[in-house]
Amino acid sequence: MSERSDDRRVLILGGTREARVLAEKLSGAGGFEVVSSLAGRVREPVLPVGPVRIGGFGGVDGLRNWLGDNAIDVVIDATHPFAGVISAHAAAAAAALDLPVLHVRRPGWRERPGDRWIRVPDIAAAVDAVEGLGSRVFLTIGRQEAGAFARLDALWFLIRAIDPPSAPLPPHHELLLARGPFAVEDEVRLLTEHRIEVLVTKDSGGELTVAKLLAARTCGIPVLMIDRPALPEGAMVAESVAAAEDWLRALP
Repeated sequence: MSERSDDRRVLILGGTREARVLAEKLSGAGGFEVVSSLAGRVREPVLPVGPVRIGGFGGVDGLRNWLGDNAIDVVIDATHPFAGVISAHAAAAAAALDLPVLHVRRPGWRERPGDRWIRVPDIAAAVDAVEGLGSRVFLTIGRQEAGAFARLDALWFLIRAIDPPSAPLPPHHELLLARGPFAVEDEVRLLTEHRIEVLVTKDSGGELTVAKLLAARTCGIPVLMIDRPALPEGAMVAESVAAAEDWLRALP
């Protein structure tokens, strides 16, 4: 039986650009063995460097058991800012095993002069608010929650997602399947050609899809901005890959 390496075994809960960059950096730096985990909700995900597992864990207990069975030393939650359930599970499972856990979260977007943002706390609040803002809606919240708007039969929606939503959609809609990054001029053209009156999006942050916000500002269109779910109380947070690397290397 081979002896275990002295390298720290790191589980990266991924699906974001930050997770992929971190996996690549750690895999090539020495001192770490990295396993990345993806939820499996995108048909053709962009895979990180190194070993990858795809699928859920079966709740907190399943994740805790997997961490123990795979001799994980550190948990990095670099999931999407709106993946609140897995973030909570990661914190609870790591705490149960007394493992260090770090949540990597890129900064949210900030309103700039010329923006017309209306912030709401969640999807349900966005559904309630959008009817008063326009009749032609650009919906960019991903495929999983697009169905929440299905009851709004008086509105028309342009729904953009990477994969087709599985839930019933609003009766008046057009589905656009696309993956960022997007150029500002293309986003302006999209808003103009579809006569969009309001943009609904999540405060995901980052540069990959920020062009839609710049286009909305250019076109004078209001943005219904859905706030992020809160991280677990007392969560340790890094806002960049570099900060996550520094935190890892400073662990005793």
